[in-house]
Amino acid sequence: MGRTGTVALAVAVLLLVMLFTRGNGSERVSLELGIVSFDAVPLAYVVLGSFFVGMLVMMVAGIHTDLRVRRLLRDRLEEEDLRERARLDQVDRNQRDLFLPAAEEEDF
Repeated sequence: MGRTGTVALAVAVLLLVMLFTRGNGSERVSLELGIVSFDAVPLAYVVLGSFFVGMLVMMVAGIHTDLRVRRLLRDRLEEEDLRERARLDQVDRNQRDLFLPAAEEEDF
């Protein structure tokens, strides 16, 4: 998605949030958080707050998975590097010189 598409999507989400807030601004709900309870909390705050808390939880869960995948990829890259170095060392030992020695170059 290009820059224009990203900006358009952000503006569309912002407009939807503004419409939701305007339409439900007068609605009040009771909020039970287990230890604490709040009365007459605006519904828009509850919905938007739960959206942001959900995003935070997914980010924390994603960090754990991302670190595990990065560690796996790093280990594979190290193994591949060791195999490649071993193969190149073998090729270098078996390869003949492509250039003439310095003494033979002077003859030309």
